[in-house]
Amino acid sequence: MNAMKQILIAEDQTDIRDLLALNLRGAGYGVSETRDGPSALALQTTAGHDLLVLDLMMPGLDGLEVCKTLRARGDHTPILMLTAKSTELDRVLGLELGADDYLTKPFSIAELLARVKALLRRSELLRAAQAAQSQAADTSVWLVNGELEIQQVKRVARVRGMALDFTALEFDLLLHFAQHPGHVFSRGQLLNAVWGYTHDGYEHTVTTHINRLRAKLEADPLRPEFILTVRGAGYKMRERPGTEP
Repeated sequence: MNAMKQILIAEDQTDIRDLLALNLRGAGYGVSETRDGPSALALQTTAGHDLLVLDLMMPGLDGLEVCKTLRARGDHTPILMLTAKSTELDRVLGLELGADDYLTKPFSIAELLARVKALLRRSELLRAAQAAQSQAADTSVWLVNGELEIQQVKRVARVRGMALDFTALEFDLLLHFAQHPGHVFSRGQLLNAVWGYTHDGYEHTVTTHINRLRAKLEADPLRPEFILTVRGAGYKMRERPGTEP
């Protein structure tokens, strides 16, 4: 029997925090609660939760700083960011914060639970795949597309010989493209394949992650060579050099 998944809620509004905790516990999760950024960092350091729900605006340290600090420590626990205003959402989308998903307030509890379930499921599948690959796969095998090289088992990517630093979700998105060079994916298809759900109105999170990939991957993100936009259809990774007609 699987152990109960532990979720940390960091939200300074008591009514929202209580509502989230009540419904997450009702869904069968263990829940820890706090109202500020520094205590969220301390709780994650000591308890090691399976998923974090962080409000963007909190006392002490905001959700963005908590997220960046955890990622800098090498903590890749899934993070669901909560944001209240469109201006805050723009801030989230425009920065390299490393969150795995976000919700804008107000949101439905059903949608929150669906996001939590998808993030936890994706995390479990990732760990299982890594364990299986480390036992069965040849760790010397690289996916190569010109100057881009990806080693799936060790989750290493480099371009022009330089190692790239990706969040777990960014790497999964890049890997999905690299495994299907030339294949055009809509944002909805990418959302379903990489994030694990499809929800109308949130396809722009795919665009944001594409932009983040390009910022790290491309010599000139405004003139991408690897991840290409197919106008009116979606995105694709270029065909491997020498394979295009």
